[in-house]
Amino acid sequence: MRLLIGGSSSFIFHLKEFSDTLNNLGVESKLVFDADYYDGFPSRKIRNWIQTRKKFNKLIDEFKPDAILIDRQRHFGIGALKAKIPLFVLLRGHYWSELYWNKRTMYKTFHKRIALLQWDKFAKEIFNGATAILPICRYLEKVTNEYLPHKATDVFFEGITASRWYQVKGMKLKHPCVGLLQRSNWWGKTSEMLILKKVLEKMPDVNFYWAGDGPLRDRILSELKGYDNFHWLGSLEHPDKVREYLSEIDVYALITGMDLASLSLKEAQLMKKPVIASNIGGIPEIVIDGETGFLVNLGDSDQIVDLINDLLSKPDLVKKITSKAEENVKMNYSWKFLAKKLFVKGEFIFSAAKPDILFLRKWVEVFSITRSGF
Repeated sequence: MRLLIGGSSSFIFHLKEFSDTLNNLGVESKLVFDADYYDGFPSRKIRNWIQTRKKFNKLIDEFKPDAILIDRQRHFGIGALKAKIPLFVLLRGHYWSELYWNKRTMYKTFHKRIALLQWDKFAKEIFNGATAILPICRYLEKVTNEYLPHKATDVFFEGITASRWYQVKGMKLKHPCVGLLQRSNWWGKTSEMLILKKVLEKMPDVNFYWAGDGPLRDRILSELKGYDNFHWLGSLEHPDKVREYLSEIDVYALITGMDLASLSLKEAQLMKKPVIASNIGGIPEIVIDGETGFLVNLGDSDQIVDLINDLLSKPDLVKKITSKAEENVKMNYSWKFLAKKLFVKGEFIFSAAKPDILFLRKWVEVFSITRSGF
C-alpha cells in the first residue's frame, strides 16, 4: 500500500514523524508540502493563483498512491478527488466554530469575505467527497458526526516522539513563571486569554510568558502588554527553541476557548512541567484532572490563581502530577503505539466507507504484515 500525505507547513514536522513510523513498519508513505504541488486562488501567494495540476498529476503518476491523507481543506484535496483516489481528511480543528468566528471577526472586508467563501467551498467539497474524516479527538468526532452525519469517521490520535523532549539549558526568564504556548488564530479560541488580566492583577510577583503569534496577536497584546508581569516572546522555532522554553518555565498553562488535542500540552508533560488547561474540547482527553494536570473552568480566574499558587509552593504535588503525566503521554501517544492501533483496527474507515474489495484487500495485507512488528 502506498499512502501519499499532503501536509500544511504548520504541522509538517509532526506529519513527518507519522510518515517515518509508517515507512519503518513497511507501509510505503510519501510526505509533501501540499502547496508545493497544487495551489491557487485564494492563496496568500498571488503568483500561485493561476496554476494547473501539472505538478500534482506528475506526483500521482510517479508515486501511484493507493490513498491520500490531507490535514487541511485546500487545492491538494480537490486534486485527490478529481484523480478519484480515496481521500482521508485529518481534521485538527473545530472547522465549523472557526468558520462562525471568522465570519464575524477577521473576515469582514470584501476581499477577505471572498477568500473565506472560497475556502468554505473547498472544505464542503472535500468533506462530501472524502472516503472518511479523521478527527484528532473523541470530542471532535462527535462534532463532525453532528455536521456530517453521512460521513465515515474515526479518531486519529496524533502521536509524539518522546525522545525529542528532554531538559536543556533554558531561556533566561524571570521566576516564578508560567508559560503559555499557543496561537491566536480565531477569536472563539483566543478570547479566553483575556481572563489573564484578572490573574495578572492578582499575581504581580509571578511572570507570565506567552510564546505564540497569529492574526489576533495585536488584539491580545493591546490588553495584556500593559502589565509588568506579562511578556510576549513571539513565535518560537520548533522543536529547539520550544524545548529551551519548556525547560525553563515553572508551570505550563493552556488558557483557551477551544482546543482539541494540543501538541504543546503533550510536549510540556513530557518535559515534566505541571500543566493547567481549560476544561474545553478535547483537552480533558489528555489531562486527567488532579492526576496528570489540572482543568480550569472557562472564565474562572480565581481557580487559575489558586492552582498556580499550589503548584509553585508544593513540590511534592508537582513531582507526583508530572511523573504520571509523562508516563501517560509515553504510553498512549507514541507514534508506534498509535500506528499499531491504526492497523489493529484493520478496515476501520475503509469498511465503513465501503471501498472496492481490491483496495480493502491491500489494506488487510499490510495490516497482516506490519502487525507482527510490534
